[in-house]
Amino acid sequence: MKNTRKSLIGLALVGTAGLVLAGCSSDGGGAGGEVTIEFAQWWEPELPSGELRALVDEFEEANPGITVELLSGPYSSTREQLFAGAASGTMSDVVGLDGAWVNDFARQGAIADLSDLMSSAGYDDSQLASQVQVDGSTYMIPAANFVYPLYTNDDLLAGAGVDAPPTDRTEFADAARAITESGDAYGTAMPLSLESPSGVQNQVMSWVWASGGSMLADGQPDLTNDEVTSAIEYFDELYQDGVFAPGAFTMREQDMVEEFTNGRVGMMVDSLAHLTLIREANPDLSFSISALPAEDGYEGERGIPYASWGVGVSESSEHKDEAWALVEFLMSEDGNAKLSSMAGAFPGNVDAEPDFIDDDPIYQEAFDIYQQGYPANEFTGLPVAEELMRQFDTEFQRMLDGDIAVDEMLQTVQDSWMQEF
Repeated sequence: MKNTRKSLIGLALVGTAGLVLAGCSSDGGGAGGEVTIEFAQWWEPELPSGELRALVDEFEEANPGITVELLSGPYSSTREQLFAGAASGTMSDVVGLDGAWVNDFARQGAIADLSDLMSSAGYDDSQLASQVQVDGSTYMIPAANFVYPLYTNDDLLAGAGVDAPPTDRTEFADAARAITESGDAYGTAMPLSLESPSGVQNQVMSWVWASGGSMLADGQPDLTNDEVTSAIEYFDELYQDGVFAPGAFTMREQDMVEEFTNGRVGMMVDSLAHLTLIREANPDLSFSISALPAEDGYEGERGIPYASWGVGVSESSEHKDEAWALVEFLMSEDGNAKLSSMAGAFPGNVDAEPDFIDDDPIYQEAFDIYQQGYPANEFTGLPVAEELMRQFDTEFQRMLDGDIAVDEMLQTVQDSWMQEF
């Protein structure tokens, strides 16, 4: 992963009421050959109000005859509806994608081969920073890429006598204990809901990658290695110390963000995609971001957890040409620059230049973190990636509960993962 230019996967959250997917596509209609296409995603609730709609309005103005209906909801609702749509053949025409879903959707035949669509359209894919492929064909294009830094509440750190955000595991553990012992909040949070097990990727395995470690060897599971074992032992110690916010086993990522935003958690690992939401929900919150703490004494290049807002096209869409036109617009130099700017993300088009980096010190810090390390997310494109996370999550919870030892936990997960590869 160090030598590949990977995109950056957002796992998102806060939002509106549930998402409704009306069918494989709207027939659109009416006279003049006008077409209405649906675009299902979790992006709109996470962006400043009206900005995604305004961007799509630009597309419609440039493409007379195509109308885009935005189907927007929280990440968890979007995920549920897309998986239901994949099973029933009723996905929206254009879909927001998480890289962890791509392998499953592609093998179900639920999402279209974008390599074919690009070829038919004469599209030059050299402008794309990355593509997520299955068996050599592209099924997702990362449109907006986010790092997962460490968020720290400045006031809670100061109140606990901590001068600066932690840079290694010992400093993080000390800070988490100090915040918890102060009585004002818990040191950190761990979202381990089995319903949405992305916490394994974003808040657990990310600590392995931050110290240059890996959960794979030659493309196969390698969960019993020293790097993974060290990270799991570290979390077990923190959990037994009581520094995690209550309810970790059912907590979702959005719950963790709410706890941090409301000052009940001092530190969390989370997507840069939620920066705007945190600021809007609590304008008075003073917080900082920094790179994930590495193992004590580690001086190598750090893996940076990342997440992407990916985009794809439904295989069941009756309007694939129009759907591709929207994807091409979102990935154009101008369109992608606007999307990444409003999201505070790194662009998926190599020529796009977001306008936020020089205007906001937190975004500048995020960009510096990105430049100083390498993007790392080994779940992207794996078969049944979410099921792998869920299997890990199940045994991880048992280990934290004291039912099994760390070595037994990792061997159990290793064995179950091997059956999926």
